[in-house]
Amino acid sequence: MSNDKSLLKVRNLKIHFPVSGSFFSKPKVVHAVDDVSFEVKKGTTFGLVGESGSGKTTTAMGIMRLTHITSGKVEMDGLDITATDEAGMRELRRRLQIIFQDPYSSLNPRVRAGNIVREALDLLNIGDKAKRNEAVARLFHNVGLRPEQQILFPHQFSGGQRQRIGIARALAAQPDLIVCDEPVSALDVAIQAQILNLLRRLQNKMGLTYLFISHDLGVVQYMCDEIAVMYLGRIIEMADRISLFKTPLHPYTKALLSAVPSAKITDTVYSGIKLKGDPSSPIDLPPGCRFQPRCQFAGEICKREEPRLEKTDGGHQIACHLFREIPV
Repeated sequence: MSNDKSLLKVRNLKIHFPVSGSFFSKPKVVHAVDDVSFEVKKGTTFGLVGESGSGKTTTAMGIMRLTHITSGKVEMDGLDITATDEAGMRELRRRLQIIFQDPYSSLNPRVRAGNIVREALDLLNIGDKAKRNEAVARLFHNVGLRPEQQILFPHQFSGGQRQRIGIARALAAQPDLIVCDEPVSALDVAIQAQILNLLRRLQNKMGLTYLFISHDLGVVQYMCDEIAVMYLGRIIEMADRISLFKTPLHPYTKALLSAVPSAKITDTVYSGIKLKGDPSSPIDLPPGCRFQPRCQFAGEICKREEPRLEKTDGGHQIACHLFREIPV
């Protein structure tokens, strides 16, 4: 059940990767994540959505401390993750887990399924050692697998079953927050629905909080309470699920919605809003608004000044100079 207390706070997160140039050229930087801020309330699901290369997965990896953070602050229940040393992070791993995108490569093919799940209990020293086998059996049951399947190797499971093992492994630590990094994108559509329903059931049963990463707006609409739309390392629109899908404000969000038939967008169809070309390079960003080279409504101010994320009367946050002039 959700409440108003934030479990996770991300403030002005930047993750930049230096790119070595030639002897005569100036070193360049990949602006993978640029000044991203949001909060995730306890017991809710917060979604990060955008095209490939938008920075959503890199944001999640920074929060997990699985990649270097250039600047900014990440707090979990008041604890500054960005300032936590390795010993502190080891303790924090009990509360912060991840479900990876690809169930084929995220499981060790040489380890039996039961041991994959038990390994989390052993490494983090969770529970009575003599009762860990029972705990693994319960975890298998909770994710819809039979306890006797523990002796099988990953290649003996289907893709959906492998992802259930990944979910059981994440749950083993009894975490407060689970990062779901495109957890169903590698699965068939019918299996996707099963995994999404499982994640929702587990959230209701265990009071879990999810940070959900996806490029699929239909999936995000089904799973998330609040959603942030990312483009080239920045959040360009953020709102609760109902507001975002009923009255999207940013032309990029409208273009994404018009291209996704699985997302139910009330009575409005944004058929006149199309994306032009491909995203700019995160190494060589355009002047002004990062979206302006692809935006049919871009004006001179868009080419000069980068818009900041600002709140509107309806609770939206949007980074667009001209959103009030764009036709609904």
